[in-house]
Amino acid sequence: MTEAPRITLGESDLSVFPINLGGNVFGWTSDEETSFAVLDAYVAAGGNFIDTADVYSAWVPGNSGGESEAIIGRWMAARGNRDDLVIATKVGMLRGTEGTSRDVVRRAVEASLERLGTDRIDLYYAHRDFTDRPVEEAVEALHEQVDQGRVRTIGASNFSGQRLEQALRFAESENLSKYVAIQNKYSLVERDDVEGGGGGPTVAEVALAENVSVLPYSSLASGFLTGKYRDGVSVDSPRSEGASAYLDDRGRRVLAELDRIAESHGTSVTSVSLAWLLAQPSVAAPIASARTLEQLPDLLEAASLELTGDEVDALTAASETVSA
Repeated sequence: MTEAPRITLGESDLSVFPINLGGNVFGWTSDEETSFAVLDAYVAAGGNFIDTADVYSAWVPGNSGGESEAIIGRWMAARGNRDDLVIATKVGMLRGTEGTSRDVVRRAVEASLERLGTDRIDLYYAHRDFTDRPVEEAVEALHEQVDQGRVRTIGASNFSGQRLEQALRFAESENLSKYVAIQNKYSLVERDDVEGGGGGPTVAEVALAENVSVLPYSSLASGFLTGKYRDGVSVDSPRSEGASAYLDDRGRRVLAELDRIAESHGTSVTSVSLAWLLAQPSVAAPIASARTLEQLPDLLEAASLELTGDEVDALTAASETVSA
């Protein structure tokens, strides 16, 4: 069996599989039995990087948050494989522990560790940037958890390039833990959060200059970039409304290029979509979730799919907001 590829996150000692398995579906569209099966198959294929958050999946009627972490925790306990995995979770968006103050982070870390059944979190994110608060607040609160040994490394999510840069400079000046990764929305049809600057440096620019790994979420645009959303096709999915919104002229151009390239490689549109992200210099490991076992192979195949420079350029051109 070929050894699974590994990528180092930023300046950390975390070595991860280049497809980050999303845990947002666990306890939502995947029940516990299916979640265990997906996790087993991912690990069997060489995967070791699992993403979750304390707020997953509080939006489901009857849930209160923490369901995904708890499922992952029970699975790790049943398999005895905690030391083989890189577990990432987040703080800041769950009701009762909103924000990134020291007190909130302390309480949230304790709750996440209990649900995960572990003594440390490998990568802990500020789930969003509270721009009405100084950027220093989250850095100090998260560093405290690293200092106490409950968190190994820290990351930012939904930050602008400017705020990310400010956080890095502060951490440097005070000799505190620096963000090693940033998790923003990024895909062939959603490029602004990483490539757009809004007058300041882009996330991609800061990430490349500072050796911060970009870990895109919504990397398949709610399923649109799997290719199943087409004109005249009705898809039964909780995310169908969001995905269908991408079916405009640009979306059709992107699908046409994805179809062409997927056919030439004998692979899926899903794999090509993720491979385009992996070809971006700032990207380390796109986050993608599988709510069924059948969806997993296309995600895994992207880890070893190499697109040509011309193919990457063609997809990039097709996904520009204004076509040439």
